[in-house]
Amino acid sequence: MGKGGEQGGDSGEPAAQIRFYTWEEIQKHNLRTDKWLVIERKVYNVTKWAYRHPGGQRVISHCAGEDATDAFQAFHINPTLVQKFLKPLLIGELAPGEPSQDRDKNSQLVEDFRTLRKTAEDMNLFRASPLFFSLYLGHIIAMEVLAWLMVSYFGTGWITTLILACILTTSQAQAGWLQHDFGHLSVFKKSSWNHVVHKFVIGHLKGASANWWNHRHFQHHAKPNIFKKDPDVNMLHIFVLGDTQPVEYGKKKLKYLPYNHQHEYFFLIKVQNQIICSCRKLALNKDDPRQFPVNIHPSLCCSLQTPLWLPDVTISGRNCHDFSWFCRFLESHWFVWVTQMNHIPMEIDSEKHRDWLSSQMAATCNIEQSFFNDWFTGHLNFQIEHHLFPTMPRHNFWKVKPLVKSLCAKYGVQYEEKPLGKAFVDIVG
Repeated sequence: MGKGGEQGGDSGEPAAQIRFYTWEEIQKHNLRTDKWLVIERKVYNVTKWAYRHPGGQRVISHCAGEDATDAFQAFHINPTLVQKFLKPLLIGELAPGEPSQDRDKNSQLVEDFRTLRKTAEDMNLFRASPLFFSLYLGHIIAMEVLAWLMVSYFGTGWITTLILACILTTSQAQAGWLQHDFGHLSVFKKSSWNHVVHKFVIGHLKGASANWWNHRHFQHHAKPNIFKKDPDVNMLHIFVLGDTQPVEYGKKKLKYLPYNHQHEYFFLIKVQNQIICSCRKLALNKDDPRQFPVNIHPSLCCSLQTPLWLPDVTISGRNCHDFSWFCRFLESHWFVWVTQMNHIPMEIDSEKHRDWLSSQMAATCNIEQSFFNDWFTGHLNFQIEHHLFPTMPRHNFWKVKPLVKSLCAKYGVQYEEKPLGKAFVDIVG
């Protein structure tokens, strides 16, 4: 059963007849040169097409040999349209006697989660509010305008400069949360519109690369806190994370930094960033100080990117790029504390092939809701709901939260929520 089933997959031509495969055979095709995946019981050979995947070849490769139905639904705002790209890759289906879920996953839990998603769709929770995002962009632009009006009116004294730094740091942090919305296709109904505005916000307001962000961030969402698959926990030369990695490093006697003090130098890492990123930029392109260092971890880079609109003026006797670096230095701490408080204290380990709900819940936690917490974190205090439904507009997370908590309670899946202060302390712990 299933022998020779890859015919037609690599050539781009559909197989002449439907072939049936077992999970045992499908799971063997998870190599760099041989990748199959299952979506709604249909088997696809994505070996060659993975390199043309708009989200990057790594994110689709991480699901090779598995049921990718929930990941497929989570990342595409119009799955029906995307299906046309899958048709030439179809090589067969799961054998009639095979379960829809692989690796002994709880089929009823998976089905109940998909029913929950359908309920959220019926409640229009995937429909964005134009007013919300218009006001959000407006308050960012208002802060930028206010900052430069202050320079024009009050000059460039030290007091003005410090106030400017606070305003611009805030506007850049909020622009970071906004680009995140467009990057996840959660604002417009058409992917192309989201991509265009995403490139504007992250490129012109943030001075970063949209493609770089997409290719890294979607890997994080597909396999959060999974070593070798989530780039956000791939920081081997700086930190060791989770319970298993320190033991592994100890056995191999690998020690790039004094890891027993990493909770202390975590606070100083931003000073190091500026040296790393500055040298990297010079090495990449001496004529373009804004070129993005594509191979450096996001938590190490966000402190140094210069927005494309920033003029070369002088503030308090210092070059404006120095001032921008200072703002980025402040923003980087805001960014890292907010993004890592939901993940670093959670389980970080190797691949365990859990179902979508269980894998996301093991790697994420929520922060208590309040108006300040919502604004300060860009609604990433609803990290659980965001990870389960990446394309859902963030202003609807609170509406789907009770449904998620109810489903978790039904199956005994831990739903962790904590105060903002405790979340910060837990990172150090």
